[in-house]
Amino acid sequence: MCGIVGYTGKQDATKIIISGLKKLEYRGYDSAGICTMNSGNFEIRRSEGKLVNLERLLMKEPVFGTIGIGHTRWATHGKPSETNAHPHRAGSVVVVHNGIIENYGSLRSDLESKGHIFKSETDTEVISHLIDEKLITAGSFEQAVRLALRELHGAYAVCILNEKDWKTMIAAKQGSPMVIGIRKGEYFVASDIPAILSHTREMVFMDDGEMAIFRNDKVEFSTIAGEPIKKKASFIDWSPLKAEKGGYTHFMLKEIYEQPEAVRDTIAGRLREEEGTVALENLNLDDKALASFEKICLIACGTSWHAALVGKYLIEEHCRIPVEVDIASEFRYRNPLVSEKTLIIPISQSGETADTLAALREGRRKNGKVIAICNVVDSSISREADGVIYTHAGLEIGVASTKAFVTQLVALHLLAIRLGRARGTIDRKKGQEMIAALTGLPRLVEQTLKLNARVEEIACEYLNARDFLYLGRGINYPIALEGALKLKEISYIHAEGYPAGEMKHGPIALIDEHMPVLAISVRDHVYDKMLSQIEQAKARNALVIAVATEGDPIVAEKADRVLWMPEMPELLSPMVNVIPLQLLAYHIAVRRGADVDQPRNLAKSVTVE
Repeated sequence: MCGIVGYTGKQDATKIIISGLKKLEYRGYDSAGICTMNSGNFEIRRSEGKLVNLERLLMKEPVFGTIGIGHTRWATHGKPSETNAHPHRAGSVVVVHNGIIENYGSLRSDLESKGHIFKSETDTEVISHLIDEKLITAGSFEQAVRLALRELHGAYAVCILNEKDWKTMIAAKQGSPMVIGIRKGEYFVASDIPAILSHTREMVFMDDGEMAIFRNDKVEFSTIAGEPIKKKASFIDWSPLKAEKGGYTHFMLKEIYEQPEAVRDTIAGRLREEEGTVALENLNLDDKALASFEKICLIACGTSWHAALVGKYLIEEHCRIPVEVDIASEFRYRNPLVSEKTLIIPISQSGETADTLAALREGRRKNGKVIAICNVVDSSISREADGVIYTHAGLEIGVASTKAFVTQLVALHLLAIRLGRARGTIDRKKGQEMIAALTGLPRLVEQTLKLNARVEEIACEYLNARDFLYLGRGINYPIALEGALKLKEISYIHAEGYPAGEMKHGPIALIDEHMPVLAISVRDHVYDKMLSQIEQAKARNALVIAVATEGDPIVAEKADRVLWMPEMPELLSPMVNVIPLQLLAYHIAVRRGADVDQPRNLAKSVTVE
């Protein structure tokens, strides 16, 4: 997940590009770069770290021109460094790219055999070399780009310049976001609206497989194959603040709706379907090492702890290795049993959570190996771990975590596949089946987001409740905990999550006609048990809201309200079933007048004990 900006017109390109990148830094902040054309010559500046480092460099070494491209990076292939920063150049071609090129390895090998010399570890550099190679035989810059793009597998939004055709800029998209701003004699390219909204409100939204060619103060749209197309501009009537929120009322709602893209970003480039395994680029442990562990400790706080609970189900089911789940603040003080045969997995969105970091250090002190699951590149936890699996949720501003949680679950699923293959508990065929199911996850999340209007109706009915009880069993018990936590965090309604089988061991005493009970009762191996819990709750006059598999007549008869979920593999269901619970908490909180994005007494990252 990176941010790109392009400009061609009559103004100073540098100011426009840097201004746009500031609005996109939420998409990546481990390096940044810019390229402008000055009388037919490239001027490139790149810097590791946040955008401010590039700004400092430009004060010392300014660049000039009225056409240019810029980039702010979230590292996927290759560590954060100046060498791996965009733009990438090969010969007369310079490229910025958002996305992942899945076949970059084979393309790179082929290009190296033809004499191309690569300077970075990135997949993006392949694009610039491939276009440079096509220029040898293609009749034009435009044709070379078309030929190169046809060979790319994966996702990309690219903006491309050519020193030998320096008045032309080309942009294209496949699977990654891109918007084009239009103003008389000027054109702007960006990954998101806020980057260019201060310059124009006339926007063209690019679709997959489309290309835009900017030259002679005009823009031409076509398919990548070369078929001309007509694109209609939309007028964006947003305030600057609303633009940062993508048109949504709150960051939390925006981030809920970003979950399909976040899931795609987290799995992109990692699936090896033919081999039935996954590639985790920063794991730093080979299969022999993975197979040697005798125990796994998952440690986390808050929402990340709920992800760890799901991870226990996934790893024990697929990898047949004992898994302990600890709240980080307890792990560090209980003298845990850890040895060199223990794999410790701290989970943290920020990578700076104080208790989780201290627990990591305690595990290292006892000779455990550490693989972190983290969203922030080069954070303290990711630096101190032996290896790391980065989630690619992007910047999450809402204090109540949504997309970061779902991508943690995806990362745990990826780890379970890799670990199972290493231990021999998952064979090639099973791995292929799991990868195929994971590939369909973004579509399931998109389908579930269509429940928003129905969830809003239910929220209006129950917003004055004093207490909520959330019930789940098996792998969806942690989702009951997460649903209850979300409601507590942002609406200030008391809510408890329980394993449904424990209801009659205490919580049932609280149930009456005033208490909503939310039951996660999709069709899985504990489905019949959940039906029994619903019946027991209804016998005490509870108001039952069921999350159920679409078309289930039994749940429809028993529950007062039903949220219908698509059919899905059981072990993927937590990543989908959490969506309506996030939406329910959101809509109740909004109607109660709570500050959804910044709930009282809470901080996004708990960096003190």
